[in-house]
Amino acid sequence: MSQASSQSPALAQLLAGTPTPAGAVIQTGSVDYALDGTPLEGFVALDAASTERRPGVLVIHDWLGVGGYVQARAQMLARLGYVALAADIYGAGIRPSMQDAPKVAGGFYQDPRLLRARALAGLEQLRAHPMVDPTRIAVIGYCFGGFVALELARSGADFAGVVAFHGVLSTSAPQDAANIRAKVLVLAGGSDPVVPDSQIVEFEESLRAAPGVDWQLVSYSGAMHAFTNPDVNAPERGSAYQPNADRRSWAAMRAFFDEIFG
Repeated sequence: MSQASSQSPALAQLLAGTPTPAGAVIQTGSVDYALDGTPLEGFVALDAASTERRPGVLVIHDWLGVGGYVQARAQMLARLGYVALAADIYGAGIRPSMQDAPKVAGGFYQDPRLLRARALAGLEQLRAHPMVDPTRIAVIGYCFGGFVALELARSGADFAGVVAFHGVLSTSAPQDAANIRAKVLVLAGGSDPVVPDSQIVEFEESLRAAPGVDWQLVSYSGAMHAFTNPDVNAPERGSAYQPNADRRSWAAMRAFFDEIFG
């Protein structure tokens, strides 16, 4: 399998915070697949020393695409014993710069049908992996990816749980909350200008209108947008790493996984 993309010192330190268990052999590599003739290139991380099927986690990237950050998170999940597949929403080779990312992501925000289809293609790729227990799958996403993960859940896709880290909570189809089959965990920044209180209220109201959905929302005080990414430091634009929120949200995800996979 090929190696992961080069990581910043901050991401290397983040990854080091989840040590590789004794005897584990973490392998990573690219995953080529396609949807409707469009080539997609994901990233997979798993412990190759184990031969047993295990839960799978679909990781959906932020607006920069399948790069160092989402790859680090996939490797952290592999070290916890999961098969982690970072899905490619944009398409193979489309890895925008910070300057171009708003335009690229914006095109997908405006096309929820395509966005959901690309996410579902990644989910099916993960489900078909020979080391994944297809009955135990979760989907997580960061920023743009949090929005995508929730849209995939709203599509009615079959998986156990969804976790959105500082994800956009608005949707063009709030009534689709009734389609959600997964348990829902939303981890939000209490000072995130991208996800204002009004958006949180609208999200909660959509789920209250779907009483069969099991959901929870946690808000972290002082946390801005992108609070889990140590490479982000732009408080003037409402985005900054917040170590406490990062640590607490990762612990909340782990507890959630213990529940849905237990």
